[in-house]
Amino acid sequence: MPSWQNNLVLLLLRLTRFIYYRSDELNVETDRNVLDRLGRLFKPISPIQFQPLKINNIPAEWVTPVNLPTKRVILYLHGGGFNSGSIVSYRSMVGNIASACKARALLIDYRLAPEHPYPSALEDCRVAYDWLLGNGIPAEQITVMGDSAGGALTLTLLIHLRDQVMPLPAMAICLSPLTDLTMEGKSWKDNLGKDIVLNPKSIRTSIEIYLRDTDPRDPYVSPLYADLHGLPPILIQVGSYELLLSDVTRFAEKAKQAGVTVRLEVWEGMQHVWQFGASILPEARQAIKQISQFVDDVYENETRAEKLPNNSMT
Repeated sequence: MPSWQNNLVLLLLRLTRFIYYRSDELNVETDRNVLDRLGRLFKPISPIQFQPLKINNIPAEWVTPVNLPTKRVILYLHGGGFNSGSIVSYRSMVGNIASACKARALLIDYRLAPEHPYPSALEDCRVAYDWLLGNGIPAEQITVMGDSAGGALTLTLLIHLRDQVMPLPAMAICLSPLTDLTMEGKSWKDNLGKDIVLNPKSIRTSIEIYLRDTDPRDPYVSPLYADLHGLPPILIQVGSYELLLSDVTRFAEKAKQAGVTVRLEVWEGMQHVWQFGASILPEARQAIKQISQFVDDVYENETRAEKLPNNSMT
């Protein structure tokens, strides 16, 4: 059963929708302002240091837990419907995840639609990944992670790297990822009255201004339609009330059929990217703990495999 804190956050979300979203029409400026306001509202759980930098003119920030030396690196790709979200919006959530995962995180302000439609965001994500490799961080120490639209970018970045025969990260973690930009999944109808975060009409417009003339079934925008073989281990978390639920379950099943190690967690009664509210929500803290456990499991499995004699590998 969802916690009383979850009910409090739901009330906050309903009030936010009532105050800022009187219409179902997309308002990019409002979305950007509201997401930044929410990012300031939810605070880091533990001490975090922030170091701004530029990566080929892309604003970025190292989000580093205090007094936690680590080789692990997270490349975090924020959500926001491809048209909103920022370092300001996400530094608290990313800091909470970085602390739990014993890692430092690189959070980037990739270019947003409508000013910069596809492929601008994916290009910026690739630049950030290449920058990490170029600065001596091995791929096996990198986790690529993202939520919502950033979850889509996480998966399409993996597919792009594999297709370009580039070193792949150790793993990927997706929180409520958008995997099918056609919006044809069953839960877009079934969860219409349950999801109080996403609005189908404004999401459709967000997708249109992001894609412009790109086919929504292009595998570099909708990873559900990609060949998924050869990808690293993936953790996906999604709430049972989300419009994106069927996007996630269909992707997870297809990835498993392609031989990818996938851990899928469907959290009962949770809304879109509930991990955002970890300073208030126990369910968010529990989900982040599960993320950290997945990261530990992947690294432990890799270490165990490295210690095996060559003739024991299959």
